[in-house]
Formats: sequence, structure tokens, C-alpha cells
Amino acid sequence: MSESVERVAVQVDRLCWTGILLGLAFTMTNVQQFAAAGAAVWSLAWSAAWLLDPMVSLVLLAILRAEQVTARYGVRMGGWVRGAKWFTLAATYVMNTWGAFMDGSAALVVLHSVPPLVVFVAAEAVTELRDKLGAAVANAAPTGPNEPTPPVPRTSFADYLEAARAARTPDVVVTPAWVRQVTGCSRGLSSRLAAALDEDGGRS
Repeated sequence: MSESVERVAVQVDRLCWTGILLGLAFTMTNVQQFAAAGAAVWSLAWSAAWLLDPMVSLVLLAILRAEQVTARYGVRMGGWVRGAKWFTLAATYVMNTWGAFMDGSAALVVLHSVPPLVVFVAAEAVTELRDKLGAAVANAAPTGPNEPTPPVPRTSFADYLEAARAARTPDVVVTPAWVRQVTGCSRGLSSRLAAALDEDGGRS
């Protein structure tokens, strides 16, 4: 089953990226016309205008690819990265629709808005889709032939407290760090366990 989910994950990833690339390719001509501003064909200004959209799109693709990889390891990007992504997306949209808004044509606005907006939505969705499908692959992977993945038992507060009590000796100074060391609990839970152990000492 996990192999089937993995194949779907690869297909979804490829389809999303293909849609993003096609959307950016569609916007390239519109951005070129915007940048050329009526310059003569094959003139220096007309030729240089073709560089504007790839400049923005390559930065956007680099950010999207980096986000996709770091998301697999639970690493969050900083504000500059997210700001750069949205700036490049917004710049692409504005350059694509500027002429349509100036002409006052609703049909042209819709036509030139759809590809950038598809890129916007896909850019946000592709990372989460890959992350969720990766989780589905992990959940679907069997532990043995024809065996479902067993549920992971959850350690309760009482279990952690009992383990800490068993490890405690008279010379131990109870701190959250010591509790984490002997029980392996989380940082937030260790403070509560340390307080409970202090209460035990007060009652003894």
C-alpha cells in the first residue's frame, strides 16, 4: 500500500510543478510586453524585456524548492524568505495584469489573472501536499509481511511520575532537567513532574 501512496505522491508533485512552470511560462510573454512598453521588435529594449520574467521566476522557483525540502525536516523558513516569495508572486501578478487594468477590460483582467493566481495557490499547496503525502506513506508502511503498523503507546503523566520516583535518591536535587534526563519527557511536562516530586518531598 505504501508503494501506491508513494507513486501518487510523486505524480502529485510532478503535476503541481508542471502547472507552476506552465503558469510562469504563460506569464512570460505578458511580462515581456509590459517591460518592452511598445519598443521595436528585436531592439535592445525589446530583447532585454525578455529577461525580466525569468529573473523573477527563477528566484521564486528556488524559494519554492527550498521550502519543499526544508518542510520534510520540519524546518521553518524565516520572514525574509516568505516575504521574498510573496514579493515575486505579487510582482508577477501586477506585471501580468497592468495592461488589462489600464485597458479597462474585465475579460483581459480575468485572462491574465488566472495563471498567476494558479501559481500563487500551487506555490502554497505544493509544500503541504508533499508533506501530508509523505506522512501518509509513513503511516501506510507495514512493520512486517501483511502486518499493519501498530499504534504507538502514549506515556501518561502518572507513568512519567512513577519512573521519576523510582529513579529519585535522597541526594538528588529535583529539577526539570533531571526529570527529563531520567524519564525522557518533554520540556513542558518536566516542570510539572518536578513540582509533583517536590510535593512528594514536602509530604514525606
